[in-house]
Amino acid sequence: MTTIAPTAPATVRLRPVSDVLTMLRRSLLRAVRYPGLTVFLVAVPLVMLLLFVYVFGGAFGAGVAPGVASGAEGRAAYLAYITPTLLILTVVGGATSVAISAAMDASSGIMARFKTMTISPGSVLSGHVLGFVVQAMVALVPLLAVAFAMGYRPAADALDWLLLLGLLGLLGLSLNWLCVAMGLNARSVETASNTPMILLLLPFLGSGFVPVETMPTAVRVFAEHQPFTPVIETARGLLAGGAGLEGAVAAQAVGWCVVLGAAGWAWSRSLYRRERRV
Repeated sequence: MTTIAPTAPATVRLRPVSDVLTMLRRSLLRAVRYPGLTVFLVAVPLVMLLLFVYVFGGAFGAGVAPGVASGAEGRAAYLAYITPTLLILTVVGGATSVAISAAMDASSGIMARFKTMTISPGSVLSGHVLGFVVQAMVALVPLLAVAFAMGYRPAADALDWLLLLGLLGLLGLSLNWLCVAMGLNARSVETASNTPMILLLLPFLGSGFVPVETMPTAVRVFAEHQPFTPVIETARGLLAGGAGLEGAVAAQAVGWCVVLGAAGWAWSRSLYRRERRV
């Protein structure tokens, strides 16, 4: 009597790159179909640019650039000072939006459905991260266009712009991974929208809007040693054509991005593997 050996199950071949591109396309299509977050991402930095330059710039400009008189000259100086900050805030805004998107997917059950499909596990989260990086990079264009229309004239050359784009992209990847984890860890979409707010506040507690030298000692120490200050100073130096940019500060900026990104990636992957508790 012949014994028939059981047939081994077919091995499913995962295609990580193709799966990531599919999830990226899904994220971008959702941005087109539900443009509320994208409009928010573009509108808020523009409103802040107009408000801070035309309302506060005349007075603040005299404080950020020694020897500059208040008024029109002060507004021009403050425009050059605040534009790099708002570029960073645009990237941060995209990251806070990805927390909401991740929480929506987790609470709706679609992520649980993805876990049952033969797709690369990392592609689901990577699609969220890359999708909002693309949206943030696109949102930088109207912000820079309005800044140029207001008279902003950076001294950056092609290499400086390329390095700035790389820095903003690295920052976006890092913060998006961190905010994906915050979104997955949140109990509700409402909680996910509030948790990343600390990231929006940190530039205000750094060199984003005023020099740290003008702050009280305790606040100044915190401002000098938090992640966003070296990132803002590096972006400001690159847009100034490298004037005043220190290599140590640029290294700190890249280091903070790598640390935050690695922590966010590890945290988000751990949360994704766990069952969501309602």
